[in-house]
Amino acid sequence: MSHRNRSISEKYCADLESRLDTLKSTGGSDSSINGLRNHCNHLNLQQAGESDDTFSSHENHTINNISNTRNRRARSLYGVSPNCKFGPKGSLQNLDGTVLTIPDPASQKLKWHKPPLSVLVVKKIQDDAVLGPFKELVIWLIEVRKMIVFLEASVLQDGQLAMTRDSNFERFREKLQTFKEGIDDLTGKIDFIICLGGDGTLLHASSLFQQSCPPVMAFHMGSLGFLTPFKIENFQEQITDVLEGNATLLLRCRLKCDIKTKDTALDMKVHVKNTDRNCSERETQLLVLNEVVVDRGSSSFLCNVDLYIDGMLVTTIQGDGIIISTPTGSTAYAVAAGASMVHPSVPAIMITPICPHSLSFRPIVVPAGVEIKIMLSPEARSSAMVSFDGRNRKEINLGDSVQITTAQYPLPALCAKNQIVDWFNRLAECLHWNVRKQQHHLDTTASASSVKSLDSTEHNHVNS
Repeated sequence: MSHRNRSISEKYCADLESRLDTLKSTGGSDSSINGLRNHCNHLNLQQAGESDDTFSSHENHTINNISNTRNRRARSLYGVSPNCKFGPKGSLQNLDGTVLTIPDPASQKLKWHKPPLSVLVVKKIQDDAVLGPFKELVIWLIEVRKMIVFLEASVLQDGQLAMTRDSNFERFREKLQTFKEGIDDLTGKIDFIICLGGDGTLLHASSLFQQSCPPVMAFHMGSLGFLTPFKIENFQEQITDVLEGNATLLLRCRLKCDIKTKDTALDMKVHVKNTDRNCSERETQLLVLNEVVVDRGSSSFLCNVDLYIDGMLVTTIQGDGIIISTPTGSTAYAVAAGASMVHPSVPAIMITPICPHSLSFRPIVVPAGVEIKIMLSPEARSSAMVSFDGRNRKEINLGDSVQITTAQYPLPALCAKNQIVDWFNRLAECLHWNVRKQQHHLDTTASASSVKSLDSTEHNHVNS
C-alpha cells in the first residue's frame, strides 16, 4: 500500500473508532456495533498488505452501511441512494460520494472509465420509417466505430426487414449478437444503448435491465417522443460526441415493485377474510420507468383497494383505480388523470386517483423512498388488475399486495442539450404546454383618449 493510501486508511480507521464509540453511547444495535468492529479488524489487516482496491471496496461498503443505519429517515426524503454505475463502463463524473444531497442537474456528466465496446440497438418493430436509419446506424457502428452490436432476435425476424433484403446490410448480419428477452441475461454485456422509435421503445429498453442500466441515447422516430430528445439527422456526430464523453445525463428514477401473493406482512385476521394462513407466498419483482396502474379491469364494480404508506393505512380508494408514477411518468397516464407535471430530477412519487368517487380525492406527491403498499380491500366486490408500464398485467385478489418504492437503479438518459432545455422543449413540442392565442396589443394613443373621455364624462356628471 502506498504511503498516501496508508495515511488515508489510518484516518479512516480513526473515524470508524469514533463512530463506534458514538454507536455505543447512543444505544446502537449489537449487530451494527459488531459489524463496525469487524470492519475495523479488516482494515487493520489491509494495512498489513491488502490491496488498495480491496480497501476501497471495504470503505464504500461500510460507508453505505453506516449511512443506512444512522440516516434511514433522512434518506427517504431524497429516495434510495442511486447506483451511479451504468453498465460495465459508465458512471457519473466527479461524484463526491455524498449520498444524501440532491445533485445539481448541470453537474451530472457521463464519464467513461474505458471506451465503450458494445452497444444495444433497440428498434421500433414494424415501422418502415425506422428501417433505413436502423440499417445505416448498425453498419456505421460496426464498420466505423468497431463496436459489437446487440439486437433482439425479434428485430431480425421483423417482417419489414426480411422483405427488404439489403445486400449491404446482409454483409454485417453475421457480426450481430442477438438475444431473447426473458431468456438471455444481458448483465455486464452492454456498455451503451441506442433507441430508435418513440417513448415505448425507451420503456422497453428500461424493462430489459432490471438492475444497473447502461446510458441510453434515444432518437425520436415515433409518435409522441416526449422521452426521445435526439434527432436522427447527423446521428454520427451526435453519437461520436457522446462516446467521447461530452454528454449530460438525466437520471430518471424507476420504481421497484414487489408483487406478493397471499401476503402475510399485515395482520391477516383484520385485513383478509377466508384466507389460508399456511399458503405459500410467491413474489415477483419488477422495475418500471413510468407508472404502476391499479384499475378495475373489466369489472363493472368500483375498484376498492387500500393504500398504505410506510405501513400506515392512508386511505381506501374507490373509483376506477390509482396511478403510482415516477416524475418521468407524471407526463404520461398521470397527467391525463389530472396530476401535475413534475421534472424528472425531482425526487418524488406521484399518487393519482383515476376517476375517484369523491370530489375531495386529489392527486398528491410524496417523498421518494417511501414504501407504498396496495392491497385489495376486504369490502371489495371484485378483484383488481395491476399493470407495470403498460405490461405484465396481473390480477390482484384478497391477500395479494403490490409494494412500491424508489428503485436503487435509475435509468441514465442522455440529454440532447441539458435537463432543463430538453424537458421544456418536449413540453412545448409534444404537449403544446400553455399554447393559446395571445391578446391583442392595446394602442397607446387610443387607450389614452378613451381614458380622457371617461374622465370628462364623470366630471360633467358630478357638476350636473
